[in-house]
Amino acid sequence: MTRVRDELDRHHRTLKQRRGWLRKLLRPLPRRANVSRYPVIKWFAGMARRLPFLWSFRAQHVLPALYLGCVLSLLPVYGIQFGLALVFAVLVRGNITVLMGLQLITNPFTAVPAYIVTYKVGMYLIAITGIGHGMSVWGTRVNALVIGGVVFGIVLASLIHLLWLLGAWEVRRIRARVHYLREALAAEAAGLPPPPKP
Repeated sequence: MTRVRDELDRHHRTLKQRRGWLRKLLRPLPRRANVSRYPVIKWFAGMARRLPFLWSFRAQHVLPALYLGCVLSLLPVYGIQFGLALVFAVLVRGNITVLMGLQLITNPFTAVPAYIVTYKVGMYLIAITGIGHGMSVWGTRVNALVIGGVVFGIVLASLIHLLWLLGAWEVRRIRARVHYLREALAAEAAGLPPPPKP
C-alpha cells in the first residue's frame, strides 16, 4: 500500500509542477482578468472579455493562434505586430494569449537575427523557385523577408505543435497512471485484488 501511495504522490507532484511551470510562463501574457493593462488591447478590453474563444485553450482555438502567431512574429511588421495579433485573433477565432506570447519571439534583442535568418531563407527559396523576384532589388529583398518569415514561421509552429502534442500525450499517460493507482489503492483498502493494468 505504501508503494502505491508513494507512486501516486510522485505523479501528483509531477502534474502540480507542470501546472506551476505553465502558469509561470503564462503570467505576463494577457488574460481575461488583466487585459485592460496592455497598451493596445486595453482599448478593446470590453469586446475582448465578451469573446470566449480569445481565452479558450482548446485545440480548435490554440492551433490557429499557434501557426498564425509564429508566422506573424517573423514577418517584417515589428512594432505593429501586437495590434495585428489582436485583429487576427478575432478573425481566426484564435487564443489571444498564445498569439500575443508568440509575438515576443521578435523583441529588440532578437529582431535583427530573426530577420537575417528569414531573409536568407527567403532569398534561398527565391533563388530555387524563381517566385518572388521583385521589380527592383529592394522588392526582391522585401519578398525574401516575407517568404522567409512565412516558411520559417510554419516550420517553427510545426515544431512547437509537435512539442505540445508530446506534452499532451505525457499528461494523458500520467493521468491514466494516477487513475489506475487510485483504483488500486481503493481495491487494496477494500481487500480486493488490484485492477488490471491499463
